[in-house]
Amino acid sequence: MPLKNYSVLKGTVVDRRLGSGKSPHYQLRVVDEGTDYRVAINVMSALKPSELEFLVDEDFRHPLTEGLAELAPGLHTLPRAAGGLALDFIRANLFDPRDMTPLPANLPGPDNDLNDKLDHYVQRAMAAEEAVVYAFGETWGPEKAKDKYFGFKPGAGIHDIHMNQANVGRFKSDDGVWQDGGLLLQFPSTEQWVAIFLKFQSQTWHTDDVTGHQIVVPAGGPPSDAEALPMLALESLPTAYRPDGLVRIVGALVNGQGSPEIETVTLLNTSPAAVPLAGWVLMDALKNRLPLQGTLASGDAVRVPVAAPVRLSNQGGLITLLNDDGLRVDGVSYTREQAQNPGWTVTF
Repeated sequence: MPLKNYSVLKGTVVDRRLGSGKSPHYQLRVVDEGTDYRVAINVMSALKPSELEFLVDEDFRHPLTEGLAELAPGLHTLPRAAGGLALDFIRANLFDPRDMTPLPANLPGPDNDLNDKLDHYVQRAMAAEEAVVYAFGETWGPEKAKDKYFGFKPGAGIHDIHMNQANVGRFKSDDGVWQDGGLLLQFPSTEQWVAIFLKFQSQTWHTDDVTGHQIVVPAGGPPSDAEALPMLALESLPTAYRPDGLVRIVGALVNGQGSPEIETVTLLNTSPAAVPLAGWVLMDALKNRLPLQGTLASGDAVRVPVAAPVRLSNQGGLITLLNDDGLRVDGVSYTREQAQNPGWTVTF
């Protein structure tokens, strides 16, 4: 069963507590024009390995920031669907999954653990009067008791500020799509957005489009270690064994010149082997699909003309590459600002 009250909280950070104890959570006190909330952020997993995977994008650019900036302060329930403000680590092309790094909750020394990393950006937001925080996750409260960390009453807040699909064990019941957690910090004076994303190492990068459950790799594992995979004949491998990012989206002409307007997506084969593209598709933000064909030689790039029903909106959008098993190979996003210059290719 997915999360019950998936929401985003918009407000101002006024206090924080480092995570400690058996189930450490980094705690934020966030206010919304007089109403107090607590944001509880996991810094350690209950399942081994205990280190969470962590990513910070200090120059976060994505179509959803425009909608977030227009929200009034406070809690907002979010529809769990594409095209809105909901987060999905796999489907919303928020970041490159290969950039996530495992990080312990606490280590001796400065700026070397997850508590330290979170605190660096939160302290900056607390020092900047205009800074706004957006916390995505599951809400709780209001409660009769005072908040046990900050003492305000009634206690209320938001947690599950992490990936909320591809769970294992007792946490599998929380699975769902378009309901991932995250922490975004907006600094209006510098027009900067900082995005912080967290994931448990037990979670995977391929999930069912309906349930959010893990798509299980066939038993027995790949025929050789992962480092050797690109050297094999890729067409002979089950798709689940082919490395993500084998073919990457490196550019897109989303605002073409002339009439009719010509749009293209540029793909690059990063591997040392040819990649057959039969059965692969490009998908836009509305999940319209454009079938691909042919074979992309090692190191080669190809400009794919965009045709109906796929459309690259000049208002910002998503481009996703799926393989012949329907699994995500790569995905990118672009903003309205990036799409405003006709004839210029957006690079990723």
